[in-house]
Amino acid sequence: MITLTHYLIVSAALFSIGLYVILSKPNAIQILIGIELMLNAAILNLVAFGKFDKIKNGGQSFALFAIVLAAASTAVALAIVLNVYRRYKTIDPGKINQLKD
Repeated sequence: MITLTHYLIVSAALFSIGLYVILSKPNAIQILIGIELMLNAAILNLVAFGKFDKIKNGGQSFALFAIVLAAASTAVALAIVLNVYRRYKTIDPGKINQLKD
């Protein structure tokens, strides 16, 4: 039987991997993948708590809202990355220093 602890451990692992990817990778696409991993960890927590909440099942509705929000934010971020690449010919956030001005 899978308990709540198992879900939380998997979620913590996903969140940690996403945080590592964000902090260690210089590529904007890889940073977006790290953010998605962290969002999926949060969604997994919501679904797990919703599964064990037998009365209201509120976790699933929050998870659906979070999935829609994550999809919208990813679309906006990819559009920004494509426009930055079109202008600067790189997606390394460290090399784009003209945005600081």
